[in-house]
Amino acid sequence: MKYIVILFSLIIFSTSCNQATHLHDENEAIVLNEGQKWKVDADMLAIIRSMESEINNYTDTIDFEQLSLRLSHGVDSLTTNCTMTGQAQDELHKWLLPYIDLVNETKKASKKEEQTEVMEKLRTSFGTFNMYFE
Repeated sequence: MKYIVILFSLIIFSTSCNQATHLHDENEAIVLNEGQKWKVDADMLAIIRSMESEINNYTDTIDFEQLSLRLSHGVDSLTTNCTMTGQAQDELHKWLLPYIDLVNETKKASKKEEQTEVMEKLRTSFGTFNMYFE
């Protein structure tokens, strides 16, 4: 089932970008743009920042299942509104594909320990995003 969800996410993302998407190894390192952060298109960045805010503002008093749904909706919005091209898009994919996997993990995290673990991974993911993109 996990592979079907991942494959579906990849298909949506690759077809929505209207570009030939280059699939990357999850472990392939993101590189800077000649020492500078990559610029993310404004509409896409707004969606990403909204998801980041959801993660940063999460507390135990917030319904985790609802958070998971909002993050999934954010990923759907992001993949259907992809406007980036070229190497910037390729580098973003290196971050985004593992991030999508983490969002999918939220759907399966039913125990508090699992939820805490995936939230830490999501926060770390946004730390990586902020090192390479603006």
